[in-house]
Amino acid sequence: MVMKGEERPVRKPPIPLLLVVILLLGTLLPQRAEADRLRLIRDAEIETIIRTYSTPLFQAAGLSPQGIRLYLVQDRALNAFVAGGLNMFINTGLLMEAEHAGQVIGVIAHETGHLSGGHLATRGTALEQTRGALIATYLLGLGAALATGEPGVGAAVISGGQDVALRGLLQYTRTQESAADQAAVTLLKATRQSPRGLLEFMQKLEGQEVLLTDNQDPYLRTHPLTQERITFLENAVSESPFADLPATPELTMMHDRMRAKLIGFLRPLSQVLRVYPEDDVSLPARYARAIAYYRVPDIDKALVEIDGLLAENPEDPYFRELRGQMLLEHGRVAEALPEYQAAANALPNAPQIRQALAKAQVQMNDPEMDRAALVNLAETLRQEPSNPSAWRLAAVAHGRLGDQGMTALALAEGALARGRFAEARDRADHAIGLLEKNSASWLRAQDLKNEAERRVKRAE
Repeated sequence: MVMKGEERPVRKPPIPLLLVVILLLGTLLPQRAEADRLRLIRDAEIETIIRTYSTPLFQAAGLSPQGIRLYLVQDRALNAFVAGGLNMFINTGLLMEAEHAGQVIGVIAHETGHLSGGHLATRGTALEQTRGALIATYLLGLGAALATGEPGVGAAVISGGQDVALRGLLQYTRTQESAADQAAVTLLKATRQSPRGLLEFMQKLEGQEVLLTDNQDPYLRTHPLTQERITFLENAVSESPFADLPATPELTMMHDRMRAKLIGFLRPLSQVLRVYPEDDVSLPARYARAIAYYRVPDIDKALVEIDGLLAENPEDPYFRELRGQMLLEHGRVAEALPEYQAAANALPNAPQIRQALAKAQVQMNDPEMDRAALVNLAETLRQEPSNPSAWRLAAVAHGRLGDQGMTALALAEGALARGRFAEARDRADHAIGLLEKNSASWLRAQDLKNEAERRVKRAE
């Protein structure tokens, strides 16, 4: 994956399975710069880390952790925001620039304050409806950013999506910002964590106030910063009984691994080696280099790094997943399978890993592997029912096994998830004629056809 503005290697790198970018296409606001478009990425490990950071804060705020969706935005700028209901977005730039877990946790606490304070609901019904429609466009297709390794999959899913004008849609008032700060301090105290990280993050932004707007980080533009807010946080740190309490060793390692992983995937090799030189034998450094070498691609060097990590941490599911990814991308499917299987055994409820395993199984072109793939895809789709790429894999597996009815149904589900409602209606109608009448699958095809017809009429 080559990001805009990065060095291009001589050979085209493989498309990473862990981090697949969705480009939001459309012309609603054509005057918007590229920076105002969101690129969402997926990674099982990083999403788990962010969920670990945020769950205690959500619970302390009286919010259901399961009801809040967390998304990673591929963007170098320091930013995080909530939008479109209970959806929280965090930029990779913020995660990579944060010096320790406490800074990220502080920002999440602040954004949780916006959610618990109902600030999204105060910006006007029309504005909310506009933003909600835009957010829904890419939330519908987000599942397609799973580990498929297919060029353009995100663009296919989000075709017809719209640009999101962040500056206009995500602007907070100073009153709301102060209220979110106060809520953040309360939540951090309730979870026995220091507010120092939030203060440090705000101090990073404080010096940017004199910059021209286009040079400021988006967080500063959409979250007005005042001296009163800095003073409030300084006082909160001085009064907090947990002010000097560092993050636990577990959280520290999570942050270091997350940062290394993002740098390895999103920065060119030359930059990765400056941050993590070859004489740095720490776990995060070797992790970042393994990913960076894989992306060049230099599979031999990549395997040396990941094999060294696995020799020390043989049960680590994310190292197993990465090794499987490296091998699969280089056509060594049979060698990749046990790596993905080990990762799935360790994390049976991780939909992205189960889908990656299913993809490898489908590539084996063996009936038994197709049946095993359908089991893994069932778990993925149980958690992510609007995952088009998982439905496509399911259609392939059902088709090879000769089940035309289920193939048609899977294709209908995938079309609905992609927003292709007329196609979904027609494929569901085809499935109805093939499936056993009154079976669960037949009834699902009926429901899907009716839903697709409603969507078609709504679009007319």
